[in-house]
Amino acid sequence: MTGMHIRMPPGLRAASLALMVAAVSIRGALGSQGDPPDDKMRTVTITAEVPPQVGTVYLTGNQPELGSWNPHVFAMSGAGPKRTAVLHLPLGTQLEYKFTLGSWNREALGPSGAVPPNYHLSVDRDEQVSILIPDFKKGITALLDDWKGSGVLGRLEYWTNFPSKFLVADRNIEIWLPPGYDDNPTNRCNVLYMQDGQNLFDPRLSYTGIDWGVDKAIVRGMKAGTLPPLIVVGIWNTEQRLREYSPWNLGTNYARFLMDELMPQVNEKFRTFTGPQHTAVMGSSMGGLISFWLCWKHPDVFGSAACLSTAFTWTGHRDSDGQVPLIEHEIASAAKVPRGIRLYFDYGTGGFDADCEPEQNSVNAWLISQGLKQGEDFVVHRIPGAEHNEAAWRARLDLPLNFLFGPTPQPQIHKP
Repeated sequence: MTGMHIRMPPGLRAASLALMVAAVSIRGALGSQGDPPDDKMRTVTITAEVPPQVGTVYLTGNQPELGSWNPHVFAMSGAGPKRTAVLHLPLGTQLEYKFTLGSWNREALGPSGAVPPNYHLSVDRDEQVSILIPDFKKGITALLDDWKGSGVLGRLEYWTNFPSKFLVADRNIEIWLPPGYDDNPTNRCNVLYMQDGQNLFDPRLSYTGIDWGVDKAIVRGMKAGTLPPLIVVGIWNTEQRLREYSPWNLGTNYARFLMDELMPQVNEKFRTFTGPQHTAVMGSSMGGLISFWLCWKHPDVFGSAACLSTAFTWTGHRDSDGQVPLIEHEIASAAKVPRGIRLYFDYGTGGFDADCEPEQNSVNAWLISQGLKQGEDFVVHRIPGAEHNEAAWRARLDLPLNFLFGPTPQPQIHKP
């Protein structure tokens, strides 16, 4: 994820040679067809050995000709067990890459059966690299049918291809029910709505191979007596994620989808407490931004929000250089924030999270000017060293859960 907190695959880092790469991307693409590179370019040949009868294999990574992490742009050549990609890259490029079958749901797996970290290569000479890929992620349908294979505590129910008249793309919805829910037919639960649902429970579905461990954190709190049983509704993101999670783009449509289409069905199907005092929303990065906005603009529906590594730096553009964050326009317009809502914020100091603090401080001052009290109406946690990824959010998940639903404000942070 960039400093603007756009969701990207794991391990992506801002490339110091971004301008150089942009300048040569067309030349590099031509070079991949066989044109010789100049003396400042190097040839990297990547060969992947894949299982039999695998379809088109795509190479994706942090270079423009690899789609800048788009999983279905650069098809490797070959149709048998060996697939090849030839890249011509500037000397000094720090290459990161992965393999897919065209989507992140079909990402290559490592020998352990888990999603491996990004492959890294420092391009300082011509290179030939060979990678053995024992398997790829199974299709979504197979994984959803095998939800118990995720090791989840409690029970998961999936609503696939959930439609909306407010949004273009259908999406999957997952509903997590706590242990004991099915054994107590009269009990009702508070409800937590969470963005980026595919990253919450099943590591096989998560972008990074590490899920948030939401089930583990809630069960841990239930056993400790710090959390009541909760129902969690995870809303999967789509290719429209940036627009849907932006309050200044499709965020208003996304809100209508949640409130008018999804929530009524959840409340009808499951034993929920309703009302803002029983309903919270949570997300990270752009998901944190839309969660804040949902609570801010719809306090009669969402009484509290947890916003992790919030993308308050969002300008509406992937390249934020020289752009003013859109939240600053809200602050400058003297936008009002309702009393009575409860807000949790946090951010790390490592990686892309290091960019969060200035805008978070600006938001803090704005909330205080509206009469909200820091430490009561809203809290802010600065997590030293924490980076912008699922592992970091998993490690501190007890903090927002207890703020939203429990009496203990600062439980211990757990490692994934």
